[in-house]
Amino acid sequence: MSFAMMRGGHIDVSVLGAFQVAHNGDLANWDTGALDAIPAVGGAMDLVAGAKQVIVVMEHTTRDGQPKIVEQCTYPLTGAGVVDRIYTDVAVIDVTPRGLVLRSMVDGLTFEQLQAMTGAPLLRA
Repeated sequence: MSFAMMRGGHIDVSVLGAFQVAHNGDLANWDTGALDAIPAVGGAMDLVAGAKQVIVVMEHTTRDGQPKIVEQCTYPLTGAGVVDRIYTDVAVIDVTPRGLVLRSMVDGLTFEQLQAMTGAPLLRA
């Protein structure tokens, strides 16, 4: 019954974590390819396929400072072009047909600093 809810378009909003989000809304959240990791798709693919809106909540960069918002995902995709909004620990970004639009960021961070932390171009709102 729950898969019918997810796949049938009955879910308004799905909130997920992510390893990477691409500028076009591609989502990778189930496998990094690390040798010590165990891939776990779970129901994420169903959630992003059936939800009317997909929101990602994640840290802006990896532990070693690499961007998690990228031009193109290098990890296996959970869904192509599915993300609508990204909430990170430093910013809120919308995925739009024009590109990634910055909605807000933490006080004390400049646009240039945020862009340097991001692996894809950001547009100002």
